[in-house]
Amino acid sequence: MSDEAKERGIKIDIKKLSEKLGIDVAETIAITGEGIPRLKEAILKARPARSFTAAVKAEDSKDAIALLNKRGKIADNLIKETMTTSRSLKRRVSEIIGRLTIRPLSGMPILFLVLTFMYLFVGKLAAGRGVDFFENILFGKYVNPAVAGLVDNFIHIGIIKEFLIGEYGIVTMAITYSLAIIFPIVTAFFLFFGVLEDSGYLPRLSILSDRIFKSIGLNGRAILPIILGLGCGTMATLTARILDTKKERILVTLLLTLAIPCSAQLGVIIGILGALSAKAAIIWLAAILFVMVVVGYTASRIIPGARSPFIQEIPPIRMPQISNIVTKTFARLKWYLKEAVPLFILGTIILFICDKTGVLRVIEYISRPVIVTLLGLPGKVTQVFILGFLRRDYGAAGLYALSKNGLIDGVQTVVSIVVITLFMPCIAQFFVTIKERGVKTACAIATFVFIFSFFFGGLLNFMLRYLIAHGVAAV
Repeated sequence: MSDEAKERGIKIDIKKLSEKLGIDVAETIAITGEGIPRLKEAILKARPARSFTAAVKAEDSKDAIALLNKRGKIADNLIKETMTTSRSLKRRVSEIIGRLTIRPLSGMPILFLVLTFMYLFVGKLAAGRGVDFFENILFGKYVNPAVAGLVDNFIHIGIIKEFLIGEYGIVTMAITYSLAIIFPIVTAFFLFFGVLEDSGYLPRLSILSDRIFKSIGLNGRAILPIILGLGCGTMATLTARILDTKKERILVTLLLTLAIPCSAQLGVIIGILGALSAKAAIIWLAAILFVMVVVGYTASRIIPGARSPFIQEIPPIRMPQISNIVTKTFARLKWYLKEAVPLFILGTIILFICDKTGVLRVIEYISRPVIVTLLGLPGKVTQVFILGFLRRDYGAAGLYALSKNGLIDGVQTVVSIVVITLFMPCIAQFFVTIKERGVKTACAIATFVFIFSFFFGGLLNFMLRYLIAHGVAAV
């Protein structure tokens, strides 16, 4: 923590402190490992602690208050003798920025700028140029043609060919979606999220959001699992344990299931929105925030219990460490490749089987009144929702392909990404919800989310069509 002390203008005389305490004092920096070997040596040389009474030499050792007071005075004297403070320009600037991020009048514009940069970096750069390179050049010109050539030369059984390079092929769909479309997008998102995480901005966001969360029966601490939900809904459901009351944990689980897209899904959604107008992005964001507030407010009035008080430790604003960001990004990408890609392959296999057995056509026929009539979407979107239950980001990737190929128009794209955002949790998140909240609560949440997502999507579809027909708005 010595780096944190220096950042705050705190200087400690290590030699003098060691003399006063009569022990070795090790100065360490956790993020770089500096001083850790010295700390290990000091631990090996550590002497058994003296009793508290002997240390303060108090005659009235039975009086706990007197002991604590004397202990406090000893600590105060040590601080005066060994510590000096100063406020550098860097420290003052950090404090000013820190204060600006938590005040509503300045904090909201800063949040808007953060979201804008994320949109440009993830939605425009990664989902635009990045995906174009991976999908159209790397996979389109080299990987897929090479694999197709090998399959044609060595495999002569039609159904196996289709299984590998057909419409629902392992290579042409699962591998292409997961590596050519989603991988560059989630890489950019993980990098951006790492910057926010390492800068100390996220805890300040919890302070800024406390007033908003009060209206739905939560406090600012709820922003932490919500933010983690933007990484992985399954992990965020587990971290809801940090909330103090059962009511708060159920509310956050509901919001995570309903309205918080995971990193891969969010990255793909931003990529889809990047190809549309800014108005489409505003409509999507406004719709999701509206759902969060309305459902959260209503649920907070129905679910019994009280809101716990809000206490939050705020670290200083600091310059992000590139090494930290790279390390965290690689760890998250490793998780993505290990956990997500196999599920993409599983989802493609299920789609392939459903297509060959005719089950997909039956599902499309049964769901036609909802998909086509209520949501105004083509029947082919049914497969997107099937994939969305296996992996939310896989469903979003399916929408990305439909949108990019011009198979759905602007309104259909906005409606579909709103519905896929609000749609059922993926299998992993659903099972974790059962583990954390119980079967009854998990099934109740999943059922509500399933029905509500289609209802709200239909409402949004009719509203947008009405506004466009009357010349009020266009997507």
